[in-house]
Amino acid sequence: MIKIAVFGANGRMGKVLCEASLSAQYAQLSTALVRESNVLIGQPVGPVIGCRDTEVAFASEKSLNSDVDVAIDFTLPEGMKAHLALAIKQRVPMVIGTTGLSDEEMSTLKDAAQYIPIVFSRNYSVGINLLENLVQVAAKTLSEDIDIEIFEAHHRHKIDAPSGTALMIGEAIAKAKGWDHAEVAKFDRSQDGGEKSQQEIGYSVMRGGDIVGEHTAYFAAEGERLELTHKASSRMTFAKGAVRAAAWVKDKPNGLYTMQDVLDLH
Repeated sequence: MIKIAVFGANGRMGKVLCEASLSAQYAQLSTALVRESNVLIGQPVGPVIGCRDTEVAFASEKSLNSDVDVAIDFTLPEGMKAHLALAIKQRVPMVIGTTGLSDEEMSTLKDAAQYIPIVFSRNYSVGINLLENLVQVAAKTLSEDIDIEIFEAHHRHKIDAPSGTALMIGEAIAKAKGWDHAEVAKFDRSQDGGEKSQQEIGYSVMRGGDIVGEHTAYFAAEGERLELTHKASSRMTFAKGAVRAAAWVKDKPNGLYTMQDVLDLH
């Protein structure tokens, strides 16, 4: 049994991660970590996350210790940086699903991987990671005379846009085409005066309601269009993938890994 700690355990995704850790046959929720000032500290986790009874209680994130096998973090970037420091101090491997990271924050993540093994992915769904491979096949196979667009939709509470998953898909396409994603990504056409270039990847975003996550990559040519779509109906999809990644990374050497490594999709 792998002992898992969940950072941000009282958050929208944190609760689902706790539930997934409790329900997995090969894992157990060792500790549910929240901010030091949180009023939930000391209270049992079960009633808060709407899950079966458990002896685990909420604890301060600073109480993370080396008895934990792996820590999972889907919090915001600032919290993630603090949690990385705690994990390094205790030599606890991490599974990180934080999105919207800046270049500086990504650099911090890469530096931390020199001291502990880390799985980082913008999306832990098995289906999305298969989609990442499929869009690369499409980008390599289809002719150069094609328009590439990515659409994503999420609930109204999501902060970053485009989503980290949409960018992951776009970066996979750019890699397959031999493009520099930073040069070909197009986020706004409101000031464009000409027609669309076929040397770009366009992004469009929807925010509304309770949409868990939808992503579509469009490959549009004259006379035909290929659409590759993934729709998530439950956050549990991502949580189960994260727990699977935690079991995988437990005994790995220090380094930065992805869900593609976990699923052996390379």
